Amino acid sequence: MKAFSGHLGFILFALLAAMASQARGQDYAIGADVSFLRQAEHEGVVFKDHGVATPGLQILRNHGYGWIRLRLFHTPSELPNNLEYTIALAKDAKKLGFKFLLDYHYADDWADPGKQPIPKAWQGKSHRELVEAVFEYTRDTMVAFRDAGVLPDMVQIGNEITNGMLWPDGKLPENWDNFAQLVYAGINGMDAGRGNGPRPKIMIHIDRGGDFKGTKVFLDKLNFYEVPYDIIGQSYYPWWHGSLNDLRSNLEFMTAHYQKDIIVVETAYNWRPGNYVNKAPPFPESPEGQRAFLDELNRVVMETPNGRGKGMFWWEPAVKGNLAIRGFFDDQYNALPVITVFDRFTRGK
Repeated sequence: MKAFSGHLGFILFALLAAMASQARGQDYAIGADVSFLRQAEHEGVVFKDHGVATPGLQILRNHGYGWIRLRLFHTPSELPNNLEYTIALAKDAKKLGFKFLLDYHYADDWADPGKQPIPKAWQGKSHRELVEAVFEYTRDTMVAFRDAGVLPDMVQIGNEITNGMLWPDGKLPENWDNFAQLVYAGINGMDAGRGNGPRPKIMIHIDRGGDFKGTKVFLDKLNFYEVPYDIIGQSYYPWWHGSLNDLRSNLEFMTAHYQKDIIVVETAYNWRPGNYVNKAPPFPESPEGQRAFLDELNRVVMETPNGRGKGMFWWEPAVKGNLAIRGFFDDQYNALPVITVFDRFTRGK
């Protein structure tokens, strides 16, 4: 009887472990920032999988991708990512069952660690007026997404905000008081705009993938201001942000010190030489090397202690022009081997 009980206990343990693994798989974000995809297809790009013309979103869905990330600019003059465009792309994705991460840039153009420009419509405003503008803009755009039936599942309050946002008012490290108030305004605007809809998870996005010291400086200060958020988003491009071992160490550090879920929300790797012309690459800059990079990156994220690694997003897999060197498609827009990385996780035998 004792032997039978032990065997039964082992079966129960294995069952519970399998259930836990399945539950984690369901909340693990396999995602892509596809902010340029709709523009590319409208300009005549035809993406293909095994030589068969297929909409880009459908190709991603067929290969296990369940999340999209879309950036939103305030009033872009050249790039397409305004509110109307972003809602239309979110609708296309929602029809296919994607979840949706909205990336507020709070700028008319790119906002990143080297620049966080104030939208033209907000220039000349005082700090108090900027706080009000961030709140109202976030609220009103969230209402628009909600009314369109595409309320985001997750929201970034700013893009790569390691050095602050809305410069010079919210520039870091000198203006932490202002910066914290601007972030609060975005969060409060999100809540006001969602109405009775489900509350999106809040992501704080920085660019310190392999840098635990830089991560600590920012997040310790953010926590000092008691900014409420759910997920740490990290950018990780190996030519800028260190080795995969550096990333692993930072994931372990963040897990131990902040008790937050973590997503590598921006990553990419070239399928032909580009970033490692004068130095040895960690993986060949080739179609096979690109696939190997994503496979290994995903393994590192999934091995984050305590199940805190909650996914990764490839930056612009379906795009034309110079950025296509980091995408999922070759010069004829045929899918590259990297597209298959998640097949084994999402397809039955």
